[in-house]
Amino acid sequence: MLKLSTTFDLHQDVESSVMKRESTVGKINEYSRRVDSRILNIERDGGVLYSWKGATGTTKIGKYDPHTKLNKLIYTFDNEVCVSSCSLNKEETLLAVSLKQRPSAEEHLKPVSKCLTLLIEIHPINNTKVLKAVDCRVRVQFLHPEAERNSVLESHLLLVAEDGYVEQFHVMLVKLEGYRVVMLNPERLSKDRVAEDFIWVQWDSQNQRLFYLTNREKAVLKCVQFYHNRACETSFELALELHSNHFTSMRFVNLGFDHYQESLQEREAIRVAVYTNRTGTMCVCYCHPVVSSQEITYTILLVHRGCSKTFTHSLDGAAPPCSTDLLPLFIPIGYYIVVYLAGHFLHCINTRQQDLLCYSLFLTGADAELGELGADSVVLSLPESSLLELNTGRIYTSDFSSSFLLGLLNCSESRPDAQRLAALHCLLVYMEPNPELEHKIIDWVCENVMPFDSFDQIQEFILASLYRTVYRKSLSVDKVFTYSSVFEKKIPEKLAEVPGVTCTTELHAEPVFKGKARNLEGYWAELQWSTERTQYFEAVPTPRFRTSHSLRDRTKPLATPKSENNKSSCTPRQIEENTKKVLSIVDNWSLDQKMVPLFQEEDHQQRALIGLMVDKLREHLNRHLPRLGKNRIEGLVLNYVAKLLELTRHMLESVWMKYNLGPRVLCLTQPGSSSDWAVFHVMSRIYEATKSLCLPLPPGYHTLLAVLGLRCLPRHTFLQYLDHGILQLTETFVSRLMKDLDNSNANEVLKFSILKRLPEPVEGRIYHLWDHPISSACISRDYIRGLMEKRAKIKGPLFIEMDLASFRPEFLPLTYLTTILSQMDKDRALNPFEEQENVDARFVEETALKQTLILLGFEEK
Repeated sequence: MLKLSTTFDLHQDVESSVMKRESTVGKINEYSRRVDSRILNIERDGGVLYSWKGATGTTKIGKYDPHTKLNKLIYTFDNEVCVSSCSLNKEETLLAVSLKQRPSAEEHLKPVSKCLTLLIEIHPINNTKVLKAVDCRVRVQFLHPEAERNSVLESHLLLVAEDGYVEQFHVMLVKLEGYRVVMLNPERLSKDRVAEDFIWVQWDSQNQRLFYLTNREKAVLKCVQFYHNRACETSFELALELHSNHFTSMRFVNLGFDHYQESLQEREAIRVAVYTNRTGTMCVCYCHPVVSSQEITYTILLVHRGCSKTFTHSLDGAAPPCSTDLLPLFIPIGYYIVVYLAGHFLHCINTRQQDLLCYSLFLTGADAELGELGADSVVLSLPESSLLELNTGRIYTSDFSSSFLLGLLNCSESRPDAQRLAALHCLLVYMEPNPELEHKIIDWVCENVMPFDSFDQIQEFILASLYRTVYRKSLSVDKVFTYSSVFEKKIPEKLAEVPGVTCTTELHAEPVFKGKARNLEGYWAELQWSTERTQYFEAVPTPRFRTSHSLRDRTKPLATPKSENNKSSCTPRQIEENTKKVLSIVDNWSLDQKMVPLFQEEDHQQRALIGLMVDKLREHLNRHLPRLGKNRIEGLVLNYVAKLLELTRHMLESVWMKYNLGPRVLCLTQPGSSSDWAVFHVMSRIYEATKSLCLPLPPGYHTLLAVLGLRCLPRHTFLQYLDHGILQLTETFVSRLMKDLDNSNANEVLKFSILKRLPEPVEGRIYHLWDHPISSACISRDYIRGLMEKRAKIKGPLFIEMDLASFRPEFLPLTYLTTILSQMDKDRALNPFEEQENVDARFVEETALKQTLILLGFEEK
């Protein structure tokens, strides 16, 4: 499931380099045995600090640069020391180390501190300052501000003590002789107390934040934010349902790696981690104390959602030898939190689409194994989706395997629908597929066009892909854009539950934001707004935009003009303007893509639906997310609808290339091939999926679908598809039909059947394209109707006194009609043939008689 890529190997990247470098200066004998090296810390820039010892009794500290792949010697101790913590400032002029002291036999009776913390000048090596000499463990960490500072002659160091306090040292530097950088006043370093009375602490190097839990009856999570102007403040507080007695000893997270901890140190009874995302998400993850070896419980607190989810999983098979081995590992991968318990399960929790369990992928058995890691490996989770294997000294970056996820979709064996749905959303939304991957996904969608029992994969592909276009813009859009069609109908049981896993959702107390965090832009502002709007979105019945709510507007796309009672409706002109903006974006995106004949005609129905969707979506965002601003909302809406049309084009292009269709597909005189059948089936399913969601289609889609339907279906079936709304008649299709097909008996029947199904406005324009008596009859009928309506407006009701001597009793209605026409023909003032071709009354009489006989069944069509 997870793809691990090695980014650092202590043996290959360091030890071999050290041996090679030392051999050049004649010290190869010192490294005749394997170098005793250890990873100490990973700084914000990705640089790895490590130490190694040689046979001559020295200890050296180096840095590996992941960008240049080079090693650099930082400092050398003249004797062997036990480095338990280490950090280097951004300019690489100061080194802070915490040493684990072991008194010698002579000094055994003297009082010696167990931990010695030093601040060392290294550019050049000049001075060493003792910061702490205590009996508790101490971790050191330099701040690495993101903003460029005007001066590099100032560094700030965090000193985190096991006694439960954090101090910040401000070190002022001075340049001597143009290149020497030394401490300005090493005897009087200013310091501040940052935090105290805590039992757990975590450092977030990427965002320069310090999280810690207070030592109270119930823990309170606090966050200290550090800024580039040497200021810091407590920005965030949140009460947790954790008890302090769960922590038997101090826990340091992301503050380096102490390889000299006491061997009898108590194992941790609980594991806690906090993960944040740049878009404003915050997740607090912790496992519950182990009660039974057959069950594991862990909680993911979604601060940005205002709720927590507690998962309980029943373990299968033999229990581990020690109950403390049941502590799962939390791995952040984007907005996913991966919960991994070796030998048991791997749970990929979707922290954005967390409404149902089916959007989080749960795997067991062989699927849940991380092949790169050994069975007995001690693995630590690092920031930026990284893992550290302490046994081997390797650092991995972890990500989801697209090939594995595609395998879940294509697996022939029985797979739960929930796994397929979770895999599909992970591929579409999180992984942002490249053209090759997207082609594989579309190929899977088109090959499995019949919907699954619990979800429609075409609808999921469209909505998830649309969601991908907007979810990175702001965390708040998560709550107003839909990402799945499952919520449009009753949720199936197959998706509501995952076998062996129970989930309990609870609301939690709102966090408290303090100080500058209330006024800042960026992460804290986004998180604050999201938590404050949680109650609002809970109270709104339908906060997510669902296109099916526009079903009424689909049947009448050109709604009535704006009125006081209907402020959301827009005029036909506004709808057309919306459509033009969307189609102009589509044209710019696909200048060279003209494989499928779409966007090449005026499809008034689809154009109206496109414009209406833009209007409805804009109105929805303005109502729920006014903070985004008018221009930003306009851009979101237009790109969203344009992407919708492009997705349909991409699907059709995929099947076009697969079946090698060309211009012949538009030829109505040839029967459909097996390839045409396959494409027609896919297009019918796409139309069915979009119709139930009331999504617009690219102009020209219905014409293309009708052409394929006429070529592939029997004529009577084709007409039934029209009557049931499966196919739609367009003016372009009917015009092509009238021109391309000859007037054979079968084609004559088809054309007449098509004409009967056309709406009157279109019917009047199509009649003139067919050179046939039926078409002429229709033209005559329309002419007579218009003539009589005009006469009725001018002279009132039609009533003519007929000459009984000339009365022909053969067919009274026909006789009466010809008499009316003759009388009207004599009335020159009426000018009955104005703007019309002259119509022979005798021809009209014969045509009307023929149509009457057809209707009475005395003559065939």
